[in-house]
Amino acid sequence: MTKLDLYANIVGRDVIQELHQLANLLKGRKVVHVNSTREGGGVAEILGRLVPLMCELGINTKWKVITGNDDFFQCTKSMHNALQGSPIGIPESLLKIYEKTNAQNAEALREELEAADIVFIHDPQPAPLIKFCPNRKGKWIWRCHIDISRPHRHVWKYLGNFVTNYDASIFSIVNFARRLPHPLYIIPPSIDPLSEKNKDLSAEEVHSVYDKFGIDVKNPIILQVSRFDRFKDPIGVIQAYRFVKIFTPSLQLVLAGGSATDDPEGSAMLEEVKTAAGDDPDIHILLLPPDSNRTINALQRGANIVLQKSIKEGFGLTVTETMWKGKPVIGGNTGGIRLQVINHHTGFLVNTPEGAALRARYLLHHPDKIKEMGYKAKEFVRTNFLITRHLRDYLTLMVSILYGVKERIEL
Repeated sequence: MTKLDLYANIVGRDVIQELHQLANLLKGRKVVHVNSTREGGGVAEILGRLVPLMCELGINTKWKVITGNDDFFQCTKSMHNALQGSPIGIPESLLKIYEKTNAQNAEALREELEAADIVFIHDPQPAPLIKFCPNRKGKWIWRCHIDISRPHRHVWKYLGNFVTNYDASIFSIVNFARRLPHPLYIIPPSIDPLSEKNKDLSAEEVHSVYDKFGIDVKNPIILQVSRFDRFKDPIGVIQAYRFVKIFTPSLQLVLAGGSATDDPEGSAMLEEVKTAAGDDPDIHILLLPPDSNRTINALQRGANIVLQKSIKEGFGLTVTETMWKGKPVIGGNTGGIRLQVINHHTGFLVNTPEGAALRARYLLHHPDKIKEMGYKAKEFVRTNFLITRHLRDYLTLMVSILYGVKERIEL
């Protein structure tokens, strides 16, 4: 039995057969994915699951990671923030480092990139690689995972000079798409239900994880899992917790997150969170290593209320993960969270800490509503946001871009 066969019990045998039919048109093709980190963040997590499945289907798929110094990642973090709407100007000196670093990475990767049939470049960090691979053989696709619905105009204009040279672009939702001179595809991200982060766990294991961190599962728990990033609004989560605690004195808050090698602002944000938490013994700030998938799984399963109070969000895989565990999510009314949280059905959308507190109080007093909304949430993820759907979308895109001139494709 192959790994893909294991998903049949979750999504149905027909879905797996469709994947094999599509992959038959792509067997032996060379595909390369490129991003800027192998650990930390949703992109690395997705590629770590998606690439092996492509290989299993007979597609020669590789995952490459570019490298850079602190100045490079400072530049790309500023670019990330500007593309999500912050009015940030990037010095010319940093932009030169950005291009020079990509030129150096292109030199190391050029042979494989230029020989590939399809190259997926993920996010702004490696976007200029296309400029330094003039003899490319195949199709190049830029995959944008972030919310660029209202980017800082000058930064998007700069990045767009590279992106316009691609053969296609992929965005997570329609609202993120920009006007470009090539085909645009909408492919939402996904989770792997068989991964350590999403598989079923026993109640004993869930309780043991909370015991390890000194958190009392007998008292109500609010949880947010995310990197310590300003756009995830951890300070707003602390404010919401304090509003709810007025009425529920035994309430506890868990802020669990890690760091990514391409995010130089994480440490500063973590210090701000610690300052905001003060000496409150019921606020637990957990800085987790990259391999803490099973721990995160347990934290999500054991919490009473789960928030993802982002003020900007490309998609929010932590929302998907929680919904898959049969729990509604109180999420920021932004970006890809809106695609997942159907207000009053699979969770609640909020705009302020006060709004998050109001919804948290409601759910704490209506456990039957948590169960009802949680069931809807899990089925919504099963239909729309599992890795088998994600893989099908990628295969369909590759078939489309390689066979697009043909009137008929035999499956």
